[in-house]
Amino acid sequence: MIDFLEHIDIQLFLFLNQFQSEFWDSVMLFFSEKLVWIPLYATVLFFIFRKFGWKHALVLLAFFAVLILASDQISFQLKQHTHRLRPCHDPRLEEIAHFVKKASGKFGFVSGHAANAYAFAFFSLLLFRNRTFSVGILLWATSVAYSRIYLGVHFPGDVLGGTLLGIALALFFNKLYQNTLRYFPKIPKKL
Repeated sequence: MIDFLEHIDIQLFLFLNQFQSEFWDSVMLFFSEKLVWIPLYATVLFFIFRKFGWKHALVLLAFFAVLILASDQISFQLKQHTHRLRPCHDPRLEEIAHFVKKASGKFGFVSGHAANAYAFAFFSLLLFRNRTFSVGILLWATSVAYSRIYLGVHFPGDVLGGTLLGIALALFFNKLYQNTLRYFPKIPKKL
């Protein structure tokens, strides 16, 4: 069963990885960079401060920080324990796949980029509950996740695993956050 799933994952990777051009190489490299998203994070934080006030926003900022730290560390530990090679380090794919860049780490399950992006996206969309914002933030997270396949540094299964990890952590942290609200009577319970 594992061999069958790995075969499907490789075939799906090769299909998704084949749509290459210099323009898309640069776009996907951009989406994959962590620091270029600081303006997005700052904008979301600005709206959190504006909507909830600074005391509540500081509580939320702490939740975001711990959420991303947890997402990042859990995805790193999973990579170290599963030892699944990234596509760019898999000798079976050297001649048949397009690699825009080599990843620094040898192992890829689960994608930390996908986990972090979906953790941030889902936790923030649960806060705002705005359709336009939700669509935009999910498109952003999906673009970050797909960029990892396009660049050749993750298999689709790695990205799916990271996506599910990020969503699960966002839901867990949202539940923790909702439970924390009862200790802060001035913070509105309904968002």
